[in-house]
Amino acid sequence: MDRSRLLQLLQTVRGGTTSVEAALAELAELPFADLGFARVDTHRALRCGFPEVIFCQGKRPAQIREIAAKLLAGSPRLLATRASPEAFEAIREVAPDASFAEDARVVFVVRDPAEGAGLVAVLCAGTADVPVAEEARITAEVLGAKTSAIYDCGVAGLHRLLAEQRNISKANAIVVVAGMEGALASVVGGMVDRPVIAVPTSIGYGAAFGGLAPLLTMLNTCSAGVTVVNIDNGFGAGFAAARINRLLVAAGGGRP
Repeated sequence: MDRSRLLQLLQTVRGGTTSVEAALAELAELPFADLGFARVDTHRALRCGFPEVIFCQGKRPAQIREIAAKLLAGSPRLLATRASPEAFEAIREVAPDASFAEDARVVFVVRDPAEGAGLVAVLCAGTADVPVAEEARITAEVLGAKTSAIYDCGVAGLHRLLAEQRNISKANAIVVVAGMEGALASVVGGMVDRPVIAVPTSIGYGAAFGGLAPLLTMLNTCSAGVTVVNIDNGFGAGFAAARINRLLVAAGGGRP
């Protein structure tokens, strides 16, 4: 159940095409539906602006399928992260129109396509960071933002980043994905006047400690306006960036 579906339901009740009893039956599952193995938050879109997202890792395909079916019964959009090909096939059983970004490990359904609003820029330092960057980009797009992808622009070849400064500055929010030492986020933070969301990745040699080194670099940045999510958490960064973008667009202060 999201705001548009609730509004539609209330309008049909007022218009007499839906009975009060039928409306009550549709609302009866609020605030969650108990599937036994999961309690699906069926009104998260009402509170948070987007339905519950399925974290597929550790779930059986049959469980993922049932959760997806329940979520899609009340929303035209679905997002599932850390998804395997098996998870994708399970979701396709209830949503043949589902799409799968295998590198990003994201399954998504968008049944109310509309042109995105505002702009979220997603940068990554190297090609090895692209899967995490794509998780962020797809998340932001499914949440309704326009996105631009600027990949392989790490500080080892700074001219590649500087060549994109004008394009980066058009965004309402910027996601920066980097492994190794994670310096890219600090550099971008010193170039722009918009929020920067830094994502450390687990890419790097031994002393990178599976993403701990870039995480600490980003947490210790001297560039103002940089915030940091967890290691490899492209989803969290994309979600936050899309929310910032939505607020700016709604307030009329966002960039077109």
